[in-house]
Amino acid sequence: MHQEQTGPQRGIYESAGLVGLAVSVTIAPMTFATWLNEEQKRIWTEERAVLQRAIDVLSGWEVAPADLDHLGRALQQLDELFLLVIVGEFNSGKSALINALLGEVFLPEGPTPTTDRVYVLAHGESGVPEFLTDDVRLVRYPAELLRQVRIVDTPGTNAVLRQHEAIARDFVPRSDLVLFVTSADRPFTESERAFLETIRQWGKKVVVVINKDDLLDGDAARREVETFVRSQVQRLLDFEPELFLVSARAGLRAPDSAEAEGFRRFREYLRETLTQGQLVALKLRSPLGVAGKLTGDYKALAAGRLQVLAEDAQALRLAEQQWETYESETRSEFDRHRARIDNDLLQMSLRGEAFLDDHMRLLKLGDMLQGRRMRAAFEKEVVADTPELVTAHVQEVIDWLVERELGVWRRTAAELGRRKETSALHEAAAEASGGFAYNRRQLLESLGAQAEGVIRTYNRSAEAERLTSTVQESVAMVGLVEVGAVGLGLVLKAVLATAAADATGILAAGVLGVLGLAVIPWRRGVAKREFREKMETLREQLGATLEDNFTRELGRGLERLRQAMAPYQRFVLEEEARLRGVATGLDEISDRLTGLEAAVREAAPEG
Repeated sequence: MHQEQTGPQRGIYESAGLVGLAVSVTIAPMTFATWLNEEQKRIWTEERAVLQRAIDVLSGWEVAPADLDHLGRALQQLDELFLLVIVGEFNSGKSALINALLGEVFLPEGPTPTTDRVYVLAHGESGVPEFLTDDVRLVRYPAELLRQVRIVDTPGTNAVLRQHEAIARDFVPRSDLVLFVTSADRPFTESERAFLETIRQWGKKVVVVINKDDLLDGDAARREVETFVRSQVQRLLDFEPELFLVSARAGLRAPDSAEAEGFRRFREYLRETLTQGQLVALKLRSPLGVAGKLTGDYKALAAGRLQVLAEDAQALRLAEQQWETYESETRSEFDRHRARIDNDLLQMSLRGEAFLDDHMRLLKLGDMLQGRRMRAAFEKEVVADTPELVTAHVQEVIDWLVERELGVWRRTAAELGRRKETSALHEAAAEASGGFAYNRRQLLESLGAQAEGVIRTYNRSAEAERLTSTVQESVAMVGLVEVGAVGLGLVLKAVLATAAADATGILAAGVLGVLGLAVIPWRRGVAKREFREKMETLREQLGATLEDNFTRELGRGLERLRQAMAPYQRFVLEEEARLRGVATGLDEISDRLTGLEAAVREAAPEG
């Protein structure tokens, strides 16, 4: 009959992942805190605070739910009794070892995988195992060992029954002590080595038991197996194991026999280890291992992502530098073109003054009175090819600007593609459906597609024609002439010829006859001065008009680039700020864990 459990009873079920599935079972109303002295209680309280802090820091980040669950259970287990988890490959004799410790065949044994579920053993009257979930059962047995300790028998781990291995791995972080059982006839296999390495990553106290020593032929064979396993553990995992060579079968059937000597030593070690003082030491260390492992993992993850973001930020800075260089070079190139245009107009101005000196003379009075002829001569000798030269220089800078803008987009697209393929995140982004790697990759793909779209649809001819038309219309406004469908050269010719002619008064040359011959030198001087001023004004207006157009077009192109990159930049800045907050929190937690480890060693020595 299922019923809701509370207090110490509820705690054990939570530690086995069984919240809401507890059964009616009598468990002594004792919690771990009742064993502690004042200093140990202070450490216990601080451990709870650090674990909660770790949960708070990681909850606001992209963290695997299972890892948060491990931290939550580590926090819960500080209120619970000791949890002894037994792991190993199937047929290593884990169930037989438990039966020998309890003194009765309590769990099924056999040459095939007999434990296909997790069994949580608690103190109480024997009875039928209670199904708590499909994979976990709670069983009771009136053994003294179970008064202060809960024993968890896990399925065998191997390459065939992967779901069983997952179950076993899930219970390791919850343990306070791990018994790692290997078989004497196939000791310390590669899969066992990998599994034991996983256990050690959680900072758990591990005892290695080599079972079935009765299958070995003599003491020499036993020493050989024991030496092999011990050396492998030391070499591969870098720790000195507590190691026992036992026969669980002999320990159950004939506990006082010579064959059971190894088992008796092991059982005595457990009795000494599972004293209240030793249990306190192990229990206080257990959550520190879980928190330390996860803190270390996520510190490394945060550091890796911060490195990626730092490279992203550097790429953005380089892109901005490229754009600034592009802008600077474009402005410099335009200044050179404008200088050429200024020179063209200056040459025209000099030709104009020379024309006036040559034509506004008494000897050429007849020509002066022929306004149409003077105008034609002025356009031919003064205006000459200036509009064509100016047009050519303007077109050169337009073509250069168009090509430069396209080049910037190409470099930007290439950089986006390179950042998208960051090796550290490529696989994660491909597999994940959300989170940092996925979001970053999706954003870069979107921006890359946008850049490629600009490049693919960028029509140089059309863009140059648009810019030319814009410049043409602006130049036309300088001279207030109709532009219609005529080219820039004709617009310039109309502007320059009209402006110059108006300035010199050639169109009203007939007035000279009225003014009289004496005023010709004076009128020539006035005409030259007015012509010079008019040309200077025209040069300034034309230069300003062209600069306004190119500055506007340059700004327009840069704004498109910056707007395209803005989401990427916001992502980098926001993620970097968030990650730095997480990294700072994890550093704080790591320092507190180090301090707690030292405090536990002093306040609860393992002995």
